Amino acid sequence: MRIDVRRKQGDFQVTVAFKGASTGVTALFGPSGAGKTSVVQMVAGLVKPDAGLITVNGLCLFDSARGIDLPPERRRVGCVFQDGRLFPHLSVRANLVYGMRRTPPHRRFVTFDAVVALLGIGHLLQRRPAGLSGGEKQRVAIGRALLTSPALLLMDEPLASLDAARKAEVLPFIQRLGREFAIPILYVSHALDEIAQLAARMVVLGGGRVQAISDPVFGAG
Repeated sequence: MRIDVRRKQGDFQVTVAFKGASTGVTALFGPSGAGKTSVVQMVAGLVKPDAGLITVNGLCLFDSARGIDLPPERRRVGCVFQDGRLFPHLSVRANLVYGMRRTPPHRRFVTFDAVVALLGIGHLLQRRPAGLSGGEKQRVAIGRALLTSPALLLMDEPLASLDAARKAEVLPFIQRLGREFAIPILYVSHALDEIAQLAARMVVLGGGRVQAISDPVFGAG
């Protein structure tokens, strides 16, 4: 994963360049207003950089020099947000396969059974989101994103809405993702305790710029 982007947003200038970890989780860390959301939106294709380059596993998502700007639906980015964003009228099983059915069969490399086993959600398949705890909802949201067989898994503060107990429930599952699936993960958070458990590489942002890049020895990858 290589991200090298520039974008001016009013008086705020984002100038960010870094390479992701070779395996596991690359974490974007910084306070509110550091530029994390701007980077996420540019990677996902929701906003366009003024200039730069974004590539993931050999797939070029954006290259201003060559005029490449893939639309979001072609970027193969699986997204997990704070609130899960599950379809309330669908069962857990139906939520899980929703994205998978929209991925061409020849691009599918993540299987339903493997995801259900990894996330420990087999007993939830017939339930609807209203009957799930916050931690269960996030595990299902992670599963739904994985089943799109993404080139990149983008996790935007996925634990921010959970209490300490639910965070402790979900973190081990995120830790295992890098080991179980060959999918780079860009994990966004302002919670250092989460990053300390997860990150193979930490990119510290502040004022729209990279302040530091480190490969923490405590990162689980």
